[in-house]
Amino acid sequence: MIKKFLKISLFLTSFLFLTGFVPLPAVLGPAITVATSGNLAKATAQLVFDNELKKKTGKSSLNYITEEVSKNKKENRFNKDFKDLIEKRIKLAHQKIVDQNNESKIIKDFKLLVEKKSEIDSQ
Repeated sequence: MIKKFLKISLFLTSFLFLTGFVPLPAVLGPAITVATSGNLAKATAQLVFDNELKKKTGKSSLNYITEEVSKNKKENRFNKDFKDLIEKRIKLAHQKIVDQNNESKIIKDFKLLVEKKSEIDSQ
């Protein structure tokens, strides 16, 4: 009796793994959910969600989520690089403005000094 059960289970297992008849990842996730939680409704909802996502996007849920996360990381990296560039440009512009203001002060001080010198010389 045990030998017969083992032969049948071996045959079904080999059929499942070798023929590709059943998409194993799509069934394996809900099967694990049923085995661990015992909640058949949750597993069914998961299977339906995965199938609908695959129909709409052409990708499995794991591939879709992985792709979206990597795309989000690229956008965040671009935004960070753009923000760093803007901050650098603002600092340079601020420094140029400060330098220009200091130049005019130096020029004004120089003019005052020249005027004082000319007043002293004229006396």
